[in-house]
Amino acid sequence: MPFSVRVMLGHAAVQRVADLNAVDILHLKGFALDDTVSWEGRVGSDVDVLVRPDQVGRLLGALSASGWNWSIGFEAGSPFGHAATLLHEVWGYVDVHRHYPGITLSPAAAFDELWRERGESQIAGARCPVPSLAGQAVILVLHAARSEDKSRGQRDVDSAWGRATPQQRQDVTELVARLGAEVALAAAIGNLDAYQDRSDHDLWKVVSRGGTRIEEWWARIKAAPTMGAAIRLVLRAPLVNVEHLTIVMGRTPTRREVVKEFFARPVRGLREEWRVRHARSAGSR
Repeated sequence: MPFSVRVMLGHAAVQRVADLNAVDILHLKGFALDDTVSWEGRVGSDVDVLVRPDQVGRLLGALSASGWNWSIGFEAGSPFGHAATLLHEVWGYVDVHRHYPGITLSPAAAFDELWRERGESQIAGARCPVPSLAGQAVILVLHAARSEDKSRGQRDVDSAWGRATPQQRQDVTELVARLGAEVALAAAIGNLDAYQDRSDHDLWKVVSRGGTRIEEWWARIKAAPTMGAAIRLVLRAPLVNVEHLTIVMGRTPTRREVVKEFFARPVRGLREEWRVRHARSAGSR
C-alpha cells in the first residue's frame, strides 16, 4: 500500500487500541495537522501520540498485546527522554510521548491543558483527538526547535508562526505561557538569547544550534528540574546507551563490545570537544 496510507491507517489502529483500553491520547503532527497550521506537501512518516501520563503504561501494554514491538525506549531516544518507539509489521512506527520537549509544566497538567481545548480529526475513518489549532502550532514549532532537518523545521516555523495572523500568534503565545514553553519557542523563532537566565537555555541552545556531547550533558544536568534528577543524569552520563549502539551496529552488541564502547565514549567526547573548541577559536580570530 502507499506509504502515506499506511501511516494514516497506523493512526487509526493506535486510536482503536486507545479506545478499547480507555486511554486518552492526542495525535500530533503529520496527518493530524490542520491545513491552516501545516504547509502543502507536508506528510507524516510515523504516528505520534501524546498520552495522559498515568495511562502510558496501559497504552504500551495494549499496543504490545496488539502486535507492536518495542524498538527504542524513553531514555535512549533523545536528551529529553520523552518518547518510546514501537513498530508494527503492518502499521509501521508509533512514537508514544509521555511528555513533550519544551513544555516545563508538569506532564499531567500540560496534558490536561491540551486536552481541555482539543479538537478532532478524521484519519482513515477514525475519530482522532488532536490539540486545538493553537496547540497544533505550539507542538509543531517546539518540534522544529530541535529538528535535525533544519530546512523542514524552518518551513514548520514559517507555516505555524511566520504566516500566523496577530490573533493566532496571541493564541499561541498565551498557550505557550500556560505550558511554560517560552524558552523552546524562543529557540525556534530566533529569540533564545532573551532567556539566558533560564536553566534550560543551554539545553535548547545545544539542540537548536548544535554542540558537543559534553556540552549537551552539562546542559541536561543544568536543566534538570530537581537535584535528584541532576544526580541521576550525572550517574548515567558515562554509561553506554545499549539501545543506540544496537541501532548503529544493526545487531545486539556483545558484552565485550559494550565494555569497549564504555571506554571509547569519553575519548571520543574529549576529542570532539577539542576539535570544536579549536574550530571556534580559529573562527573568532
